[in-house]
Amino acid sequence: MKITFYGQNTLALKIGDINVLVDPFVTGNDLAKDKVDIKDIKADYILLTHAHQDHTLDAEAIAKNTGAIIVSNYEIANHYEAKGFEVHPMNHGGSWDFEFGKVKYVNAIHTSSFPDGSYGGQPGGFVIEGEHKNVYIAGDTALTMDMKLIPMQTNLDLAVLPIGDNFTMGVEDAIIASDFIECDKILGCHYDTFGYIEIDHEEAKRKFYEKGKDLMLLEIGEAIEL
Repeated sequence: MKITFYGQNTLALKIGDINVLVDPFVTGNDLAKDKVDIKDIKADYILLTHAHQDHTLDAEAIAKNTGAIIVSNYEIANHYEAKGFEVHPMNHGGSWDFEFGKVKYVNAIHTSSFPDGSYGGQPGGFVIEGEHKNVYIAGDTALTMDMKLIPMQTNLDLAVLPIGDNFTMGVEDAIIASDFIECDKILGCHYDTFGYIEIDHEEAKRKFYEKGKDLMLLEIGEAIEL
């Protein structure tokens, strides 16, 4: 499994021959828009954790360009299906066996509305069980005890956690979250994109290191392989 970071919560997962894109927000991200051309992004599936603009802005353009299937909660899926896109609706606690692996839609504590204020269903995260590696993508969330349910069913190889604070968990809560999910290999997201969520990278890494954990903060376009 190859994971490429495109800023904020935008991730490209290469699982076998399948391209899975998560929360595409590039053209509105000043840190990414001059480094990434969305026309070059490949996607067979687009997973959306919730409806906020910094997670959905480029979903339509990329889906039109690639023919990707949009996977999200029931309300978000309906929103895009009404626009003519192919979708797969999900809801909390539900899972589905896709061609790239099993996906479960899990709880997140946040809000969810489209830019025009219309209802975007309840926010969530995704647990992806690939053939060889398992990843938890938390989406935007507060620290929640529900995270303790994840390792009861899935042994994680990596967790993607928000660490920017203010709108989501900060570093300290993300460290506790990593305990809850029993995963010490963390990819940080949802930081630095705008003033409210700017962080001190070295301090964040140090705090994780002191707890025996590995926090990865990738550059825009940088990738890791599991």
